Amino acid sequence: MSSPVTTLAQPSVPSARSAPRLRTPRRHSPGRPRRSVLLTVLTGLVLLYSLVPLAWLIISATKTQEGLAHSFGLWFNGDFALWDNIRETFTYSDGVFTRWLLNTVLYVVVGAGGATLLAVLGGYALAKFKFPGKRAVFAVVIGAVAVPGTALAVPTFLMFSKMGLTDTPWSVIIPSLISPFGLYLMWVFASEAVPDELLEAARIDGAGELRTFFQVVLPLLAPGIVTVSLFTMVATWNNYFLPLIMLKDPDWYPLTLGLNSWNAQAATAGGTPVFNLVITGSLITILPLIAAFLLLQRYWQSGLAAGSVKE
Repeated sequence: MSSPVTTLAQPSVPSARSAPRLRTPRRHSPGRPRRSVLLTVLTGLVLLYSLVPLAWLIISATKTQEGLAHSFGLWFNGDFALWDNIRETFTYSDGVFTRWLLNTVLYVVVGAGGATLLAVLGGYALAKFKFPGKRAVFAVVIGAVAVPGTALAVPTFLMFSKMGLTDTPWSVIIPSLISPFGLYLMWVFASEAVPDELLEAARIDGAGELRTFFQVVLPLLAPGIVTVSLFTMVATWNNYFLPLIMLKDPDWYPLTLGLNSWNAQAATAGGTPVFNLVITGSLITILPLIAAFLLLQRYWQSGLAAGSVKE
């Protein structure tokens, strides 16, 4: 007689298909930048804030004096008067706009060019040479960067008036030769871009300091030189307060002061408003700056990024 066989129920093992899967968090790929909606929106707002005034300036430069008052600011008027406005800008008041443009070019070439040269020489010397009082010089440069230019305008005017240099182009050029920020930028850039071993090798080969500077150092400092020159050029080109207190003769006005005198012409007794010429002149004024940034952007971008990556 066979005894009954008792079978124990085996626990059921879920299959691979029926087993629940845990969701693993999606890992961010290191080679792909993470998208941020908030950052995109903020960038779009900044871009809009930057481009809307430029668009308004370009559109308004195509309108006549009457069209500016009877049309929407961000759209064109029926009459396209851009070329007439440009021609009238250069011929109005015996072509004084051309004189203001040449004055601005003079202040930029001599003032900003000299400031760039002094910043390159001083920055290289402070970065690669040791001398007593170097820490004190560093403190003075940092302090000069922190002081705004408007705070020094009145003392500069009093000093230049005693020297008899007011109402002359030197009263604008000489203060423009000093650029503490450019000096500090070249100091930092030269300390990172020029290896000490390269200088030692040039000196061992018999090269003097001048030859080493012009043949070895200058090519390495090219991005920093372009960056400093752009900063000083923009600062001198847009300089308004210093010429305002230094100059009285309209023949020595830069573009900023000259266009402001045209703009204030409407508020004087019997003055004729020429807002269309002021706007067209402003558009002509910013074109050289835009061209300089577009042509030299690959140099100054690399100059700003120098030293950000550790090798």
